[in-house]
Amino acid sequence: MSEQVWSIEPSGPLRGDVEVRGSKNAVSKHMVAAMLGSGPSTLHNTPEVGEVGITAAMLRALGINVEVNGREIELERGGEIRPHVPEAFTGLNRIPILLLAPLLHLAGEAFVPLVGGDPIGRRPVNFHVEALRAMGAEVEVGENGITAKAKRLHGARIELPYPSVGATETILLSGVLAEGKTVIKGAATEPEVVELALFLQRMGARIELSPDRRIVIEGVDKLRGASMWLAGDRIEAFSYLVAGLITGGEVRVHGCPQDRLVTAITTLARMGAQFEITDDWLTASAPDGLRAAAVQTDTHPGFMTDWQTPLMVLFTQAEGMSVLHETVFENRLVYVPALQRMGCEIEVFDVCLGGPACRYHDTNAKHSAVVRGVSKLRGADVTLPDIRAGFSAVLAAAVADGGSTLRGVNHIERGYHRVFEQFTSLGLKIRRGT
Repeated sequence: MSEQVWSIEPSGPLRGDVEVRGSKNAVSKHMVAAMLGSGPSTLHNTPEVGEVGITAAMLRALGINVEVNGREIELERGGEIRPHVPEAFTGLNRIPILLLAPLLHLAGEAFVPLVGGDPIGRRPVNFHVEALRAMGAEVEVGENGITAKAKRLHGARIELPYPSVGATETILLSGVLAEGKTVIKGAATEPEVVELALFLQRMGARIELSPDRRIVIEGVDKLRGASMWLAGDRIEAFSYLVAGLITGGEVRVHGCPQDRLVTAITTLARMGAQFEITDDWLTASAPDGLRAAAVQTDTHPGFMTDWQTPLMVLFTQAEGMSVLHETVFENRLVYVPALQRMGCEIEVFDVCLGGPACRYHDTNAKHSAVVRGVSKLRGADVTLPDIRAGFSAVLAAAVADGGSTLRGVNHIERGYHRVFEQFTSLGLKIRRGT
């Protein structure tokens, strides 16, 4: 299979309208949850991203009927559940680990291959495994994957050492059909997690979102199918706002509620961005230029780790020295060398800069960056290591001096809805090739 590449010529300010659909991170989790319903489920406003195709193929291999029609996905359990996720899905995305709980509910056993996704740091499966063991499952982690067995899961009190999104989702999917009550302490509260809880509630689950990161789940005997409209992707919305700002233009983003972007909006406003916000869209411009900032990523409701990749490129076009402190994933800055090749003046450090000491403070993880602006960027030939890095390289190419060739663009298309078409509509000169 030949490698897909994009050729990009900088073409001045990007302007126009972009509509964002449901998030990559939400749609795949909702597809998994739909397995638990005794009838058909429909997901609306779904994005056309590679992640949907990978997850649909995985579910079909297990005996779930999946129909993808543009903005809608219909799912229904078939007559027979095959509890073995084929090893062909090893390393493609993060979904296999989330299939353990549903397969235990439906078949009493499960095998899933080892997880993949972007190389942004260890996303440990031990939180998932320990939670399932606490709920009565026998779980073995082998070289090729994870095997689990359980007649019926039972409720448990589970305290997460870190508010992990994936582990919180695994416990939600386990607790809804478990016997008795499950309490998660230290749960993740990201909008996508709450959205999944709301979908499960529509299916008949009993879930309470309590203060202090506590979620209480009372197990029920069965769930039904349900229908859900997915709210707009906050990563995409932020990324396109930055695309307008970095090129001196203005992008109007439709479909993402303001409450999903509160921290991001204020961060950009501190840098000099001016916002116009309505119930239907929001837009940002910086007629007087941008100034440097110090930003620390955090779990929700803090500044999202996925927002820092476009922000890093924006820092290179802001006047002064900016600092970024990544506290969620220790290897999130893996994309910096690609940006350095394009002239971004970024130095990475293994100490905590721009915020209090985080859980990586005494490790060798390079998780802080100092960025100098305004940098003169240049076109380059770069290979993209992951989804978010891919988008940030497009942003750098849009303001560079000269053309750029981006390789590994399949990463961007795995996570961003019709991203090539969106950039074209904003006025970027971009060509596909092999």
